[in-house]
Amino acid sequence: MSKIGQMPIKFDSSKVKVNIEDGGDYHYLLVTVEGPLGTQSLSVRKGVTIKIENDEVIVDKKSNTVTGKSYHGLYRSLIANMVQGVTEGFERKLEIHGTGYRGELKSNRKLELKLGFSHIVHYEAREGVELIMEDQEKITVKGTDKQLVGQTAAEIRELRKPEPYKGKGIRYADEQVKRKSGKSGATS
Repeated sequence: MSKIGQMPIKFDSSKVKVNIEDGGDYHYLLVTVEGPLGTQSLSVRKGVTIKIENDEVIVDKKSNTVTGKSYHGLYRSLIANMVQGVTEGFERKLEIHGTGYRGELKSNRKLELKLGFSHIVHYEAREGVELIMEDQEKITVKGTDKQLVGQTAAEIRELRKPEPYKGKGIRYADEQVKRKSGKSGATS
């Protein structure tokens, strides 16, 4: 039995509204969560039951099949992320390291980056994600969807991964880049 799936999801009913109805992409259940930061929906496959009791969402598996067990923890985590996303939101911070490497925000979803290439790199984030530049070297990715925030941050990092010799590139704020020494006096 999934230890994560057993935990109920607590929410404040004065701020968050959770609605469970028939339908969705899989023709079983559609879970909709509304909060101060927005609305998110999730289509649920067969194999789990979801109910609301006393400001808690309870996810339970229907059977002990492999799919029932795997969906139990999965859907509990996804719904918990939706509740957290519409109340607090998610953010991921990135840093640009390197001489002459910098970024500029053109709108709240468009970045213009100078990353040591012969050209300027343009990046436009998806709908539902907001980009914030604190200065020319710090990027913050914000949104209500945890997967979308993480994917956007990974795509920006992928534009110029940190290299191990000088540490130049785009990295997560909490990321440690393992440095290599380079050529250290090769002898013949």
